[in-house]
Amino acid sequence: MNDRDARVTEQDLHAYVDDQLDQARRAEIEAYLQMTPAEAAKVRDYQRINQALQTLHQGVLAEAIPRRLRRQSKPVRRRRAGWQAAMVAGWLLCGGVIGWWLRAQWPMPLPPFRDALVQEALQAHAVYLPEVRHPVEVPAEQEKHLVAWLSKRLAASIQAPKLTAAGFELLGGRLLPAGDGPAAQFMYQNAQGQRLTLFVRKDVKGSPDTAFQFAEKNQLNAFYWIDQDLGYALIGDVERDILTQLATSVYQQLTY
Repeated sequence: MNDRDARVTEQDLHAYVDDQLDQARRAEIEAYLQMTPAEAAKVRDYQRINQALQTLHQGVLAEAIPRRLRRQSKPVRRRRAGWQAAMVAGWLLCGGVIGWWLRAQWPMPLPPFRDALVQEALQAHAVYLPEVRHPVEVPAEQEKHLVAWLSKRLAASIQAPKLTAAGFELLGGRLLPAGDGPAAQFMYQNAQGQRLTLFVRKDVKGSPDTAFQFAEKNQLNAFYWIDQDLGYALIGDVERDILTQLATSVYQQLTY
């Protein structure tokens, strides 16, 4: 590895995934990935997520976004005008809506809040994972009450995504402390007894950007991200490929 390889950043990897590098730099990144299996695995995850999102949004990008951009001239859309202008600027700078949108969602430098988010989520998962009789505070049979209660406590509209298609059923959820405020945890389980938890808390630091990140600790895999003023972490002792698909499904359900 030469000195330039040593300075490979998340932005470099993200530019590599989006095919925004010149031929020489791309070759350097590929050499770097061959020497760093962990980084190569991360890049493969990002590529799979990007592909899933392109498939998910291909219809939206073809029609809905241009329609939304046209609406910015209407007075009732003033609150969205700044966001729409940012989208137009990203389109022009990046050469297309897809490239801008993916870069807006994926690897960005993480502020301390995100580190705290994933650590709190991992700790909560480890504490309640072994519980047999009391894995949740409110069972799935009372899902409507559970979601309304947690939404009120977090002062935000939250929901329990459906993962039935992937074989995971909602067991229920609970209220948890996190930092200087409350957090919510939803727990899921499949027929083999594997469990997932979705941890949700308010982004008290007010981070406006969204970053989708992967973490691994004590054989647990986690995908975590920020969406508007909420932080999410999906955690489980499942393979990264499976968790990637589940995280994409969760993100889709929470966004649309």
